[in-house]
Amino acid sequence: MSENVKEILEWFYCIVIALVLALLFRYFIATPTIVQQRSMYPTLKHDERLILDRTFRITRKKPQIGDIVTFEAPSKDYEKWNADQSNPIAIYDNEPTNVFSKFVYYCLETTKKSYIKRVIALEGDHVKIENNTVYVNGIPQDEKYLSDDVVTESSVFYDFIVPEGYFFAMGDNRTKSTDCRNIGCIPFEKLEGIVRFRFWPFSEFGKID
Repeated sequence: MSENVKEILEWFYCIVIALVLALLFRYFIATPTIVQQRSMYPTLKHDERLILDRTFRITRKKPQIGDIVTFEAPSKDYEKWNADQSNPIAIYDNEPTNVFSKFVYYCLETTKKSYIKRVIALEGDHVKIENNTVYVNGIPQDEKYLSDDVVTESSVFYDFIVPEGYFFAMGDNRTKSTDCRNIGCIPFEKLEGIVRFRFWPFSEFGKID
């Protein structure tokens, strides 16, 4: 084998290894993301850049109430007529089936739609939404992150217990948010990242509460 060929192969191996390490870091440690929705306003604004913590995929640590998270968007929304308060779970029935499409969907994430919301309740919690108030286990929530004019209503899922292995999340901009009130509770396995801090714009750089 000529020296030129050996050098080309060495570069090729280095590039492949670097790409694999980058994908592993992005999947298991952290990745940047761009806010493309207005459902978390005023906490998050359109086009802001965030860092998602993904170490939970290694530690198996679950998000906490109040955390802002991203998760895979379900394939369907519920309507009032087909929402079962005793089974408030999100529907996922359009996931890829072959190896290549799974790689693109789960690793590259170029074909995946995601939502960004705030965790309101965890498995076993009783959630009730009435009179513009969210109750968790009978306790009215003091949601200081909401704008004063925000109204919290739901005619789909409004009185239920979060199933085991799931969490309930809503956007801070309640009237402009498609969230668990309409799509059901999200399985932890569909969690994609926990928002830790904002790096753009620089004027807003820092940890996000």
